[in-house]
Formats: sequence, C-alpha cells, structure tokens
Amino acid sequence: MKFGVFSMNSDEGLDPLELAREAEGLGLESAFVPDHSHVPVTRSIRFGAGNEQTVNIAERKDLSEGFEEAGSDMPRDFYRNREQFVTLTAMAAVTSTLRIGTGICLVVQRDPIWLAKQVATLDRLSNGRLIFGVGIGSPWNHEEIRNHGVEYRKRVSVMAERMEAMRRIWTHEKAEYHGKYVDFDPIYSWPKPVQQPAPPVFVGGDGPTVLDRVLAFGDGWMPGHHADPGLFKARVTELRERAAAAGRAHVEVTVFLAQLDSLDDYQEAGVDRVVVMLPTGVERKFLKDVADAMYSSS
Repeated sequence: MKFGVFSMNSDEGLDPLELAREAEGLGLESAFVPDHSHVPVTRSIRFGAGNEQTVNIAERKDLSEGFEEAGSDMPRDFYRNREQFVTLTAMAAVTSTLRIGTGICLVVQRDPIWLAKQVATLDRLSNGRLIFGVGIGSPWNHEEIRNHGVEYRKRVSVMAERMEAMRRIWTHEKAEYHGKYVDFDPIYSWPKPVQQPAPPVFVGGDGPTVLDRVLAFGDGWMPGHHADPGLFKARVTELRERAAAAGRAHVEVTVFLAQLDSLDDYQEAGVDRVVVMLPTGVERKFLKDVADAMYSSS
C-alpha cells in the first residue's frame, strides 16, 4: 500500500511548504488538502450529520472558540483553511516526487471551465503528480453549496456534467459541451494535463450511490475509514466486480482519514493507498508516526 497524509491546511498549523518537504523527506507518497471556500455563519444541519458510517474528521476539542455564533459544532480548522489549488501549487514547487492531491475538490462549487484549467495547469507544473479527488459535498454542507449557486438536491447531476465537460476540455483541442447545467460552444483551453487523458480522478464519499459515480467518471474510489471492515471489504469487492463486468481495468481504492491500527483490514480489503490525517498543531509527530507505520508494513 501507498501511504499519504492529509492536512486541514489551517493557517494556525504547520506551514504547508514545510509539511510537503518533510513528507517527501520521510518517503511518503502523497499529501492532500481540503476545499472549503467559506463557512456560513448560520447552518441548518449540524456538522457531521449524514457521515455517521465514517470516521469523524473532527477530533479537536476547540470546536467553537471564536465562532460561537456559528453553532459551536464545526472544527476550528474549517474556518481557517487556505485555498486548495494555491496551496498545492506551492507544495509542488518545493518537492519533486511527492504526489499532491485534492482531498476532496468540491466540483459543485467551482466553475468547470476555470477548474479544468486549474487542474491541467497544476498537473503541468507538478510534472504529472496531481491526484484529483472530487466530491459532491457532505449532507451538512447545504449552505456553502447554495452560496455558490447550486441547489443541494441537484448537486449529483451538476457534478456529473461538470466532470464530463472538464474531460472534454482536457482531451479535445476544441471542446464543447451542451447539458442542462453546463453549456458552452466550442472553446480552446490550454494547457492539457501531463497525465493523459486526465489526472487520476478519485471519487470521494460513502453513500449508497457513490460506486455509480466512481464507475461513471472516476478512476478510483476514496471512501473514509469504515468502522465495519467486513462491510467495507464487501463494497470494494462490489466495485471491482462491477468494473470488471464493464471491461474496466483495476479500480484503485484510497482510504481517506485512515487509521493506522486498521492497516491489516485495509490490506485484506485490497486497498491501494491510505491517507492519514495530521491533526493541526502536531503535524510533525503524526508525520513520523505515518512514516514509521509505512516502513513497518513494508
């Protein structure tokens, strides 16, 4: 298995350039950062609702300090994270082998023509090291999605069209797309990605229809850690059986927010990559822990 790390990319934590250099120096394969443009001051659904089957990203106790008006339930890191693509570009610039990843990119909150250019540019500048993790947004994230002009109930359809439109841009000299939510006449857009036809797309999520999205526009699946290893293994098996029936090659599985005490379960399920969270403020300690686990398992 390949080993990566995930940072919430808070401006109160370890500088991401230092993190990238140290992760590469330790021999880790990849580093991921999240994508949240803002946090609405008021929200109708508590943080984490709908994600009960996977590990909670919030293990910090200082959830509400300074943000009591927003409900006191969301980790402080969500309020303080840097922009995703700017950060990843800087991380790529100070490394040479470390793969950089979006964990995940909220495609439904980004213009697809601009996003296609950002992804292709980053893949070029990193010499083909980008892993493009994508997602539709969590059940508790209604207001952030709506503030970007997308109705929460339509986000799956919006994402599907945006992913298809971006792939057209990456693979055609003159690209056009005409859908219900994305519509543009022929355009030129460069650069094209180093990785062809596109950087590997890993679809995040654990819902009942996520495997459909993986098979529709993904190269791999990026679920969170599951408390039930048997259920998780069954879903991995289902994904790969469906992919084989469709004539697809091996579909990679990356466990996001992986737990180091579950490595045997991941290996038994056929996982290709684990990505471990680095809690803000103690990133260096956890970087070493992940590296130690990687070398112990090899």
